[in-house]
Amino acid sequence: MSASDDKIPLSLCVLTVSDSRTLAEDGSGDYLVASLEAEGHRLNERALLPDDRYAMRALVSKWIADADVDGILVTGGTGFTGRDSTPEALLPLLDKEMPGFGELFRAISFEEIGTSSLQSRAFAGLANGTFLFALPGSTSACRTAWEKIVRAQLDARTRPCNLATLRPRLKEPS
Repeated sequence: MSASDDKIPLSLCVLTVSDSRTLAEDGSGDYLVASLEAEGHRLNERALLPDDRYAMRALVSKWIADADVDGILVTGGTGFTGRDSTPEALLPLLDKEMPGFGELFRAISFEEIGTSSLQSRAFAGLANGTFLFALPGSTSACRTAWEKIVRAQLDARTRPCNLATLRPRLKEPS
C-alpha cells in the first residue's frame, strides 16, 4: 500500500453558530466532532458563538492563520432569517470558493427535504490553505453533508481525487 492509499489524519476545528444553543445542547457540533474523530481526524478546537459576523470572522480568521489547522467545519447561520450571517461573515475570508460543494449539498438535500433545500446557503472554500465548510445548523443537514460529501473528500483514499492529498499543493506559488 502506498502513502496515498493511507488515511491522512487532519486537524479540524468545529464552530457552531447559534443564538439559542449552548455547547451542552449542541447536537450538530457533537455529531461533527464524533464523526471526524471516528474517521481518525483530530479536533483542534471547538467553539460556539452567537450569530455575530464579526465574532465569527475573528475566530475563523485565527484558525485560518494557524498552520496546525487543516480544515474548519461551521454549522449554523446559513439560512435566510435576519440573524443568519455565516455567509456574509466568512465568504470574504476565502481565497477560493468551492461552488460544487453548495451545489452538490443542495442537490442531495432536495432528495431529502424537497424544495426547502433552496433555503440553504451552505458553501465551502479555501483560505490560506485551510478548507472551510459552512453547513446548516440542523443535525440532519450536518449528517447529510458529512456522510455524503465531506467525509469522502477528507479521506486520502477517495478516488479519483480528494482534498486530503491536495493539501501539500494548496499554497503553491501562482
